[in-house]
Amino acid sequence: MTNLQNTDQPITSYRDAPTRSINAAGVKFAYRELGPKSEVPVVFLVHLAANLDNWDPAVIDPIAQHHHVITVDYRGVGASTGAPAATVEEMADDIAAFIRALGHRKVDILSFSLGGMVAQALVLKHPELVRKLILTGTGPAGGKGIDKVAGVTFYDMARAALRRADPKEFLFFNRDDTGRRAAREFVGRLNERTRDRDIAVTVTVLRRQLKAIKRWGRGAPADLSRISQPTLIANGDHDRMVPTVLSEDLHRRIAGSQLIIYPNAGHGGIFQHHKTFVPAVLRFLAVGEPR
Repeated sequence: MTNLQNTDQPITSYRDAPTRSINAAGVKFAYRELGPKSEVPVVFLVHLAANLDNWDPAVIDPIAQHHHVITVDYRGVGASTGAPAATVEEMADDIAAFIRALGHRKVDILSFSLGGMVAQALVLKHPELVRKLILTGTGPAGGKGIDKVAGVTFYDMARAALRRADPKEFLFFNRDDTGRRAAREFVGRLNERTRDRDIAVTVTVLRRQLKAIKRWGRGAPADLSRISQPTLIANGDHDRMVPTVLSEDLHRRIAGSQLIIYPNAGHGGIFQHHKTFVPAVLRFLAVGEPR
């Protein structure tokens, strides 16, 4: 793990971004950053049982051409220290502490799956920290079907094990020719980084996060009308993990939000359709920025 150093040329390839660490809230958080430095970076919040290596460079790299990008391991995940958080709300508080430790007063958030739940809790608990919000493959507290994520996860992990495949090929993508091809390409991109890879996620982390998601799914619905930040919501039209109807629910309940539903795509629709998702993100982030 390397220390923060100033360089004349910003790193714009996630494969080459060094892993760094910073102390906040009694935790040493592992993170990576790339792209041109700015006062308002884009902080990426990752999915269930994922570490720094689980972000798709086909999404991160083109965004980092224009924006300061930061990825982070949750507490107790990958190279971050401490015990994994027991609730989504605790994860949100950790992310708030991490952002403040880096010296940022405001950030944009790009989140996926569990990360989208953390992002919702973050913007509701710490609204002053968030300028813009991107929620993908996720759903609201109390959302119908979210508490079934564990069952879907273990079922697809078993299917993947029988075929000696990455579980994400089953969890994130449809099992038709298009989905299988997108899955192979996605997993291939995740393996582009060969040095300074993160510490593998443990079964303990998986179980802890599944319990947090179950609690989120069975929790009381939040008042999403309190979210005033510009919000972009995206998902595939056949999300088996966090049902697509929950993205539509988020869109109805967050005033002024934008919704993109990708055709013939599952939970990982933003990765399958990265060539159209990334331009949509860049347009969304550009609104209101000085030229």
